[in-house]
Amino acid sequence: MRLPDLFDQQPSPPGPASRRHAKSAEAFRTISEVAGELEVPQHVLRFWESKFPQIKPMKRAGGRRYYRPDDVALLRRIRQCLYDQGYTIKGVQKLLREGALKAGTAARGTTTAPARAAPKPAKPDALRKALVELRNELVALRETLEKARR
Repeated sequence: MRLPDLFDQQPSPPGPASRRHAKSAEAFRTISEVAGELEVPQHVLRFWESKFPQIKPMKRAGGRRYYRPDDVALLRRIRQCLYDQGYTIKGVQKLLREGALKAGTAARGTTTAPARAAPKPAKPDALRKALVELRNELVALRETLEKARR
């Protein structure tokens, strides 16, 4: 006999996610709150601080970090660039140097970064011609190697 699904569900533990809704938008956030909000481990946020000097959380006694709303917005944009758009650390650093990821634009979720142009699809005839040339070149290399082995 199976108990109703009501008993299968476990209550969610009280934690940062439930307290986060109680804070105002201007409130400072701890590293655990920011990590939970951005869905990245805390050590990743500390690593990003070392790679992006624009991220400057306030540190209290004992080194406890408190992130300002602008820091959180910038971290959110960095995460989006790295995880969703496929940028590298160096690529995001370049965007920051160029001013494309300002905190104000990050909060709105927009950026002034240039859009990546999709590569133009090759024409079938041009692609076929390139493949035939490549094949001929490989055949010639194979013949050269066979002659050298004799």
